[in-house]
Amino acid sequence: MVKCIWSIGLALLLAACGSASTEETTVPATQNASTSGAVEEADIPVMGPTRKILAFGDSLFAGYGVGKENSYPAKLQSALRARGINAQITNAGISGDTSAAGLQRLAFTLDAQEEKPELFILELGGNDLLRGISPDQTRENFQAMLDELKQREIPVLIMGMRSPPNYGPEYQAEFDGLYGELAREYNTAFIPFWLEAIYEDQRLFQDDRIHPTEEGLEVLVGSTVDQIAEALPPADNAG
Repeated sequence: MVKCIWSIGLALLLAACGSASTEETTVPATQNASTSGAVEEADIPVMGPTRKILAFGDSLFAGYGVGKENSYPAKLQSALRARGINAQITNAGISGDTSAAGLQRLAFTLDAQEEKPELFILELGGNDLLRGISPDQTRENFQAMLDELKQREIPVLIMGMRSPPNYGPEYQAEFDGLYGELAREYNTAFIPFWLEAIYEDQRLFQDDRIHPTEEGLEVLVGSTVDQIAEALPPADNAG
């Protein structure tokens, strides 16, 4: 069942990548790269210091098909605030971004923030996979991004992805392994496969069988919010 869902979704997205126009799949970088991408404050009164988080990724963060107000970063902010963490998350997700595109806009995105993020959530690589980009190239792009973040002394949480089996065991091992290896190399927080909680349930995906529904995003937030809360530095060390 897992192989079926993942393979069908892959085939559909590859077809979309080959035939859809850029206007349908890509959000201009200027829309998400600045502080204008900040998620609106949830209506949950929370005391304590504001915790700045930057969610940097592709369509899985951008809110493809559900709107930015219902995106993973928006729902994550609400979940953190419900746990008493005064989170303010900037959604820097752009549909269609590869790791190379992420690297290209990283410095601009960071420079555009009014304050240095206390946590940077890095969610990229799925579009590299779908375009058949070499895992070595993906790794190099991630290393360059992580070097930049390390230089700026910004804590990172890496959201891992997983290759479908039809790519072959060698590619699958190289792609799947790069996330954990980089997390260890750069001593970052790490979620091995952040879609784990929903990827076997077709009901939690939109019709394209790739992007989660609002309900699916709620499940994903519920399955990852504790790890993200743990990745935040202590409040007295923040900023």
